[in-house]
Amino acid sequence: MPAPSRRPYAARMAPDDRRRQLLDAALRIIIRDGYGAVSIETIAREVDVSRPVIYGVFDDLGDLLGALLDRQEKRALAQLGAGLPATPGDEDPRAFVVGFVRSMVDVVTKDPDTWHPILLPPDGTPRVVRERIDRDRERVREQFAALLAWALERRGGSAGVDLELASHSLLVVVEQWGRLVLRDPERFTAERLAGFVERLLDGLATAGEPPRDGR
Repeated sequence: MPAPSRRPYAARMAPDDRRRQLLDAALRIIIRDGYGAVSIETIAREVDVSRPVIYGVFDDLGDLLGALLDRQEKRALAQLGAGLPATPGDEDPRAFVVGFVRSMVDVVTKDPDTWHPILLPPDGTPRVVRERIDRDRERVREQFAALLAWALERRGGSAGVDLELASHSLLVVVEQWGRLVLRDPERFTAERLAGFVERLLDGLATAGEPPRDGR
């Protein structure tokens, strides 16, 4: 009678590397199969290690998922912050907006695993995750409101624009564009989206100018 097969011995890894490996594995499972598919066993199979290896790093599944949520939140906010400075200074609003669009498309394209669970949350996303996303979304909306106020001031005043509604609307557009990039990055490129924004801003600027014939 043949002896039962044994799982290959898991190669030793530095603690930080092992932690990163397990978090990355959990994220892949979430994106591919949803939160309901994540367990210590599925993570162990994903990276071909034994359950004790995982318990040597995390207390339990809740501890692992909490660490994953913290990491992904920090990563997403850092990427947003890099493309969305709080004080653009004397930069031209048009150039700033176009540059921001290019930056965000680049971010989503290069790190889709971070943005997929945020912009295209899988079925069964836990309430604690949804609440964290909503909290961060509101933080980003407030940044949008401040930047809209800056841009309008640079162009001569807000003219009665409702910044709260405008920032909500802008957030909806940015999130939808992110989804388009995730679903079809070759079709919805930085050049295409930035070009659309450039033409839109040029059209708005032209619409605000008086007729050339004086009428």
